[in-house]
Amino acid sequence: MKIQENLLMALKRFIIEMGMGIDQHGQEPTVAAARAVRNAIAHNALPGIMEVVGLEDPHEMIVEVKVAVPYPEKVREAEVLSVLPFGKKTLTLEDGGMVVNGLAIASLNDKNDEMLIAVAAVTVLVETES
Repeated sequence: MKIQENLLMALKRFIIEMGMGIDQHGQEPTVAAARAVRNAIAHNALPGIMEVVGLEDPHEMIVEVKVAVPYPEKVREAEVLSVLPFGKKTLTLEDGGMVVNGLAIASLNDKNDEMLIAVAAVTVLVETES
């Protein structure tokens, strides 16, 4: 009689990275959000994903992105997630960040004088046996 083991897999956080992004001209919340995500991951290397956790492919990691940005309904999600080079990616958007009055410059395609500031948290998770 063969005994079958039921291994339950659990998600565990490996790292949480935070960042900020600004669109000074153009009033594009997607630009601010993508810059916040890029800033969050800009100075990180994750060799532990392979060397400690044992993933064979960096696309196996799960990457959850949360961004607070003005006008989240206008964000083009695929563009924000394209900043991330690896992983199974998800994006959660919420109303937040900040709007600051700057200077509208017509030649920069400004619609008004708003500068949009976004904040991001990027969480990398891995599946482990529980």
